[in-house]
Amino acid sequence: MESQNKSVVVSWIIPSMILMIVVVIMLFNFSTKSSADASESVSRNLIKSTQGYGEDFLHELDMLNKVASPVRVLLEKEDTWDQEYITDMTEILAACTDADQVVFCDSTGQGISHLREEVSVAEEAYFKSIQESDSVPYVYSDGRIIVIERVNGTRENGYLLLFYPMEKFSQLMSKSDFDSNTFLVVVNSEGEILGLSGTDNSKMLKDGNLLNAIESENMEAVRTIRNRLSNGSRGTSSVTVGDESRMLVYVPLGVNQWEMILGVRQDYVDKQVGLQWQNTKSMLTYLILAIFIFICMVMIINIISKIRTNNKKKELENKADTDLLTGLTNKLATERKIKEFMAQNPNSQSMMFMVDIDNFKKINDTMGHAFGDEVLRSLGQQIGALFRATDIIGRVGGDEFMIFLKGVNEPESVRKEAKKVEHFFNNFQAGEYVKYAATASIGVAVFPHEGADFETLYKAADQGVYKAKKRGKNQLAFYRDEWAEPKSE
Repeated sequence: MESQNKSVVVSWIIPSMILMIVVVIMLFNFSTKSSADASESVSRNLIKSTQGYGEDFLHELDMLNKVASPVRVLLEKEDTWDQEYITDMTEILAACTDADQVVFCDSTGQGISHLREEVSVAEEAYFKSIQESDSVPYVYSDGRIIVIERVNGTRENGYLLLFYPMEKFSQLMSKSDFDSNTFLVVVNSEGEILGLSGTDNSKMLKDGNLLNAIESENMEAVRTIRNRLSNGSRGTSSVTVGDESRMLVYVPLGVNQWEMILGVRQDYVDKQVGLQWQNTKSMLTYLILAIFIFICMVMIINIISKIRTNNKKKELENKADTDLLTGLTNKLATERKIKEFMAQNPNSQSMMFMVDIDNFKKINDTMGHAFGDEVLRSLGQQIGALFRATDIIGRVGGDEFMIFLKGVNEPESVRKEAKKVEHFFNNFQAGEYVKYAATASIGVAVFPHEGADFETLYKAADQGVYKAKKRGKNQLAFYRDEWAEPKSE
């Protein structure tokens, strides 16, 4: 009893101590962890917002592509490019898009604009970039993004050029949730500002190059930003120029190594972090989690204890049900298990075999009780392997065994199982050094036909044993002989 009480005390003290340690560690780390989590959450939200602006900007350019695409297809179907027809097409594009200029030119750079003016772009740097790569969808030049549609004509190739003014980009931040001190820029890989939306009063925007403006005071941050820009990675960096502190949020646009960069004042970021810091839900979550862990540990300990108790109980029950000599079920357990099956399956045809070893007393008298025990032990081992694990096999007397086969539904199956048992005893031998062919008289009764309860069925099987002995032993006999042969038509 004292040992059991100590066990109960230990089972409660250990989880309680663990819980206390966990709670102390969580409270100790709560302040720094919550601050870091809040900062990461704000950074993720800013990156998501910047990515959204980038998608909106690219959507505008993509719309120009989609509008220009049908015109390109029409031009490609023409055998020759009539100047009047081309001018009409460029006028339509100018009217249907935000482009402030639309130009169609041939492969030499000679062309015509939507204003019906002849133009030459042959010497423009952007035209050389267009010719050098067939995959560049956009180029930048003098405050405008040039959207390119390559026209593959039947006789010669040309280009539809739609000039998108970056003044349109300035409208992107007009309905944002950020304060008026926030700016949004598109930059190239060198940090040159291609377009600006939001405030233009930041010191970081001077001279038209964002990275150059901040590099002298933020060399490490600029190195990180340049590396990430070259790798096409997104991220955030805190920078300071004079008395101006900002968090720069950068997201690659996936075109020409251009980046969308959001510049948010650091005090705005700190305010957002503070709002999340004040949220006590995290603390409650941790406490609830600690309580949950405690309860789970107590439950696990109790479950393990019960499992051990049940396993021990089962082990003892198995020992109590087992015949020590043969390893089979003993008489009481055999009878109990058969009765349980009968009660649960009153209509499931089954077979009961009563096995009586022939002349067992003579075996003991002539060869000794030790050899008699060896015969019984060997019989238990061999017959146990002959049937299914669900069947019931037990030793019910000194030299008597009972076999109960479940679910033998067909008459042919009844005869087959009977022959299997009879064949087993015809070939049964015992003894390690001296082989002894022990025989048996076997009686068989079929449930529920010869008995719907254990006692009646037992008596019927015992009558079968009596028949077998009367007929000369060493054989099997049914209580009702008609089971032994197929019924005649």
